[in-house]
Amino acid sequence: MREVIQYGTLDRREAVARLLAGRKKLLVVGGIGWASFDVMAAGDHDNNYYLWGAMGSAAMIGLGLATARPDHSVLVLTGDGDMLMSFGALATIAVRNPANLTVAVLDNGHFGQTGWQESHTARGLALEQVAKVCGFSWSVKITNLAGVDDLRDRLYSRCGVKFSVIKIAAKAFPRVPPPRDGSYIKSRFRSALGFQPI
Repeated sequence: MREVIQYGTLDRREAVARLLAGRKKLLVVGGIGWASFDVMAAGDHDNNYYLWGAMGSAAMIGLGLATARPDHSVLVLTGDGDMLMSFGALATIAVRNPANLTVAVLDNGHFGQTGWQESHTARGLALEQVAKVCGFSWSVKITNLAGVDDLRDRLYSRCGVKFSVIKIAAKAFPRVPPPRDGSYIKSRFRSALGFQPI
């Protein structure tokens, strides 16, 4: 018989806004769908890199950025569905262990983009434990705003690669879509990092 899982209760918009408050030079990769909507709702920024139609790519893009720009702290903010699709990324990121990278998963236990089916996390899979076994330096489950505040403080530390699961309520919010033009997002992001747009 399947274990009954309690979903999170945190308001996703409040949690993301709190996490990004006073963000300094933080580079943020927003996973597809709701995670990018949440980042946009917290305030558009030149250092935001929004993903459209790239399911499972957020964590590895974050690894690339953290490796290429060790002078910046990098936050990957994505959903449980996106992280489940790139399970192997956790092992690769842990082996590389970039001290300036944090992966934060907004976990509502559902595939929000495809019809709200329950995800594996609703059925007992604990992504923070998977990350810990892979070798992340710090890996936690966050269930309250004090935990979000602690995570925000750790974004800028250089204590090894960090991972968190933020347990959010399983409910939809109004969509706040970021720009959809991939060339524009890429060029703006490159310019913010001091590179010529291509």
